[in-house]
Amino acid sequence: MPYPDEFEGFMINELGKYKDFKKQTFKPKKFGDNDVDIKIECCGVCGSDVHTITGGWGDAPTPICVGHEVVGKAIKVGSAVKTVKVGDRVGVGAQVWSCLKCPQCKSDNENYCPHMVDTYGAPYPKEVDPDETISQGGYASHIRAHEYFVFPIPDAIPSHLAAPMMCAGLTVWSPLVRAGVGPGKQVAIVGLGGLGHFAVMWAAALGAETTVISHSPHKKDDALKLGAKHFVSSGEKDWAKPLAFTFDFVLNTADMTHTFNIDDYLSILKVNCRFHQVGLPDEGIKELKPQQFMANGSSIGASHIGSRPEILAMLKLAADKKLFPMVETLPLSEKNCAEAVDRVKNNKVHYRFTLTDYDKVFGA
Repeated sequence: MPYPDEFEGFMINELGKYKDFKKQTFKPKKFGDNDVDIKIECCGVCGSDVHTITGGWGDAPTPICVGHEVVGKAIKVGSAVKTVKVGDRVGVGAQVWSCLKCPQCKSDNENYCPHMVDTYGAPYPKEVDPDETISQGGYASHIRAHEYFVFPIPDAIPSHLAAPMMCAGLTVWSPLVRAGVGPGKQVAIVGLGGLGHFAVMWAAALGAETTVISHSPHKKDDALKLGAKHFVSSGEKDWAKPLAFTFDFVLNTADMTHTFNIDDYLSILKVNCRFHQVGLPDEGIKELKPQQFMANGSSIGASHIGSRPEILAMLKLAADKKLFPMVETLPLSEKNCAEAVDRVKNNKVHYRFTLTDYDKVFGA
């Protein structure tokens, strides 16, 4: 395989045929002075991967190599790179570039840069890459990213556990810390899945009294093990009534909001507090009316991944307190890519997948 002109990955060639992975080569963007090339060791499997290749979130360019929970070794750094050196173990999440000049970027909100480039399926601006190359993700031999979006992995965190932190961990960490979650706060986490189990772990570690709300009663033991103080089964009749005006923050990690009785979830908030979403369903919330927010002045929000300072703080906390997610591993292959995305799609994973053994596929 030529390098660095071409990388190799497991790709989907037609949206909807989400289990039809083929190993093939692709061209990365032109290497720039601030770029880092990473030989990938492992990559987490995210719900975003599934929503993308099924077409659930709309159109996406094909062929596409998904995966944005990447951990590997830096093998080439640009002449202007200051934060990474060859040989470093590093991670990449759901973003590989932003302008770093706009007000959002200058205020540690680069994850909201209007010019941002997602880790896969996004064209680079012409001024950055004359070919406007489409970014490709981490089910691949290598990834190329701007150094600002390449993060050092603390020695205390094994690679297969660090990988899901790059997207899932950060996606729930950012709204929790921006909401001021900490001691004295009552926080509810809706859903105990790939995102939710991270959210429980972080909220508890930040010092909040944490409640899990789930339609799966059998997950109670896991919720308590992760640090929750309380567990509520949302399948029970009138489950929300005893919780009226209880929570300072409700973080919804389930991608099923369109099926919720939203009034129940709004009712459990304290006055002027927020029901915040990081689980993004394929369908919209129907018949939402302003009157539904009036009883307690509640609101609904959402957020997108997180910033570099946030992921560095998250990784430090995880390393210092030995906070690790629940992760299953699968050796990388066409068959196992298909199995992983299918099981994530059908909620049959406990609670994240990491694809491993990249050297056996791509060579050392």
